[in-house]
Amino acid sequence: MMPASGSTVTIVMILTLSAGAQTVTDDRPAVVLEGRVAQVAVDLGGGSIVRFQFKDQRLNPLSWTSDEPGQTRPMGHFVCLDRWGAPSEAESKNGMPFHGEASHVQWMVVRQPGVSRQGGGPIQAEMAATLPMAGFKMARSLRLAESAALLRVTESVTNTNKLGRVYNMVQHPSIAPPFLDATTVVDANARKGFMQSSPLPNPEEPAVFWPQALEDGQPVNLRHLIASHEPEVVSFTIDDEYGWVTASTAAKGLLIGYIWKTSDYPWLDIWRNAQNGKPAARGLEFGTTGLHQPVGILVSKGKIFGRPLYSYLDAGQTATRSYAAFLFKIPGDYRGVERIAYENGRLVLHERAAGPERDLSMTTGDLFADR
Repeated sequence: MMPASGSTVTIVMILTLSAGAQTVTDDRPAVVLEGRVAQVAVDLGGGSIVRFQFKDQRLNPLSWTSDEPGQTRPMGHFVCLDRWGAPSEAESKNGMPFHGEASHVQWMVVRQPGVSRQGGGPIQAEMAATLPMAGFKMARSLRLAESAALLRVTESVTNTNKLGRVYNMVQHPSIAPPFLDATTVVDANARKGFMQSSPLPNPEEPAVFWPQALEDGQPVNLRHLIASHEPEVVSFTIDDEYGWVTASTAAKGLLIGYIWKTSDYPWLDIWRNAQNGKPAARGLEFGTTGLHQPVGILVSKGKIFGRPLYSYLDAGQTATRSYAAFLFKIPGDYRGVERIAYENGRLVLHERAAGPERDLSMTTGDLFADR
């Protein structure tokens, strides 16, 4: 298909250099979606979204990468499938990696980036991956708006096993410097939560409430990350129809955010990491589980706060979930997001302690219509 005016269709070798963060330093095959306003790059060696930025700003919040060796590894925004966290000891001996196979396999391009012949619509691409140990196939559709920094992603997971499977699927957006610094503020509509550092079998005791957590009995505000990253991972439930999370760095003039259906992803998992006294990474994770443990423990525990800790796919069954990512340019005195309204095809971010004149908004259409 022919690209619309102002859009670019490319499959390229990408080189990203981001001072102060772990960076991609080798040329790597990637799919690039480019509209008039924003650009998205997806690495084929693990399927990670490794770049989402304004074309005239060139500040990429998703610049984080792991230090794992090899051509397939998690970076930026990757997906954890068929698990979130560690395999059991026996599974590890059989080769199952941390966070599952999805970010450790080669992804294929099913449809190269393009737009409809009529033009004016989003730039679209399709990808797929096979997870041999899990017995899953994954299909991904990406839609980048032509005239806004809005990315819609729909993913379908099919169980190709002859038997049903317990599994989990967690989106793992990871922000890093130079976008991430000590002034970055994270906001969300999370509610009741617990710390992964709390001991089993009841880590939900005592419960905490967003944005507060506890470390050695002392309160910690998870909106911020300065020198310490303890507690490292805290998981929260969401009570609204849609979950959302944002990270804003006013000094850099940029905000990144995500919105999803809570019925798809009922948990928000916040990961924080500091190195040498400075913020190194923050995970704005949302998914089907809130407990960072092997599958056997999840099945034994069952639920926390009445929310399930795992999902199930019968033989041959397919599950489809979706989310949207967005960018906004923000003023240097931006205070963070108080709440997000999504209705009638419009997304509106209301700033903390500010009037409607400070709202950030974009027309989105129905973000979840193509399920």
